[in-house]
Amino acid sequence: MRNIILSALGVLLIVGAIFIGKEIANSKKKQRQAPAKVVKTVFTDTVDNAVVQIVIPATGNLVAKRRVEIFSEVQGIFRSTGKLFRPGQEYQNGQTIIRVDATEHYASVQSAKSVLYNSIAAIMPDLRLDFPEVYSKWQNYLNGFKLDNTTPKLPEMTSEKENYFITGRGIITNYYNVKNLEQRLTKFNIRAPFKGILIEALVTEGSLIRNGQKLGEFIDPSIYEMEVALGKSYANLLKVGETVSLNNLDKTQTYTGKVSRVNGSIDATTQTINAYLEVSGANLKEGMYLEANLNAKSEDNAIEINRSLVLEGDRVFVVRDSILDIVDVNPVYFSDTKAVLKGLPNGTVILSKSVPGAYAGMAVKPFESNPKSTSLDN
Repeated sequence: MRNIILSALGVLLIVGAIFIGKEIANSKKKQRQAPAKVVKTVFTDTVDNAVVQIVIPATGNLVAKRRVEIFSEVQGIFRSTGKLFRPGQEYQNGQTIIRVDATEHYASVQSAKSVLYNSIAAIMPDLRLDFPEVYSKWQNYLNGFKLDNTTPKLPEMTSEKENYFITGRGIITNYYNVKNLEQRLTKFNIRAPFKGILIEALVTEGSLIRNGQKLGEFIDPSIYEMEVALGKSYANLLKVGETVSLNNLDKTQTYTGKVSRVNGSIDATTQTINAYLEVSGANLKEGMYLEANLNAKSEDNAIEINRSLVLEGDRVFVVRDSILDIVDVNPVYFSDTKAVLKGLPNGTVILSKSVPGAYAGMAVKPFESNPKSTSLDN
């Protein structure tokens, strides 16, 4: 009897232990709640196709349209002209920039003039006897001959005998020898070919100037050119005379220029074409860095959006019934920040700002910040 009671108690203890163990295990289980579904709010815009003007940005440095590198064709000491030969010095048209000492050469010119004068004077008695009909014009030439003035042109010879007589006395040779020396004498004074400013000076007053030596550089500061390189696809779109808007890097000053020239060939290495923009302004300086915006062409039925919104494979996100979808587009132009697209029907809702982690089928809540806009700037 005792064994039966002990066995029954053992069974009861085992069943109780199992029951208590299950209760303890069930009490440790936590009820997981279903995660709340997060719907992102996105900025959208509604497509309204219109005419989009494609503007090609380009940059470059200003270079004076008229510039002269000053070289010496003679040798001598650099004499003062009354103005210091220094960068920044301004000169009027025709004003002497550099004067080289020509004392020795001037003496040679005067000597050659004397030889010419004496050779003509020596034939005057023969002209009176043999050619009385031409004597008066040669006498008048001698009377007007001044050593301090430029040698006048010889009288015109009207007969073959007169020509032989004058040439045989060496007068023609002496005359052109004088004119050659006079022409060289003018090179001792270098004059400004136009009103401008000196931007480089390589010599100073008192220096010995040698033949062929570069002396400086002179520019006209009233008009500049800027060379820009554009893709070959725009070679047929640029027109000479077209107005161009330019601005400095800080975008604080704006200038208006025009296309002055377009190169006729495409660079084989870079596949670009060079265009030259002409611009003038009081605040412009050579070497200044400017940005230009060239109006290339207009695209009908197109929109302009931020380039970052265009996905690989020329696709963009659209919103349909609060769900993101991806559609194909036809991009016609890309700049550094913008893209011009075609192929989206009017009324299509697209993203106006990128959404991190976006994917097709993602639930979103549209927020139209600027509906029906033709330019998506953000």
